[in-house]
Amino acid sequence: MAGVSRLANEAWEAMFRAQATLAREFEYEGDWGGFPPREYGVLYALAGAKDGLRITDLIDDALLTQAGVSRLVARMEKRGLVERRPDPDDARACRIVLTAEGRDVQRRLGRAHARHVTTAMTRALTREQLQTLRELGHALLAAAPATAAHHTKAPTRDTA
Repeated sequence: MAGVSRLANEAWEAMFRAQATLAREFEYEGDWGGFPPREYGVLYALAGAKDGLRITDLIDDALLTQAGVSRLVARMEKRGLVERRPDPDDARACRIVLTAEGRDVQRRLGRAHARHVTTAMTRALTREQLQTLRELGHALLAAAPATAAHHTKAPTRDTA
């Protein structure tokens, strides 16, 4: 068991360092068109939600804190990228939806980001390795406890 434990921890560290390194690369070298990468994360999450998202759902999809999402949404609302609409299922809540401008920005940034991700991932990995990595990521998410899995959803759509 000691060998498996060590291997599991080494695999975790390699995965964590690779993800952190790529995230920094995308943040600092990406073409964000003057938009902070976290705003793109919110735009991306909303692009897949036809009826918008509640703040709590947006927190899960954008992988941010409540305070972080609330501030981002307020800034983005002032810039005309998102708007709040009444939630038909809960009069106390609202849904955050993309405006036409927000949708245009998300598409433009999404195409540039997808190109950058493709370049970064394919410079080190073959097609088969990418498929294996995707499968491993899905397996880890599927095996996560319900409380953790609720806060991280496996990607299901292509934004390129």
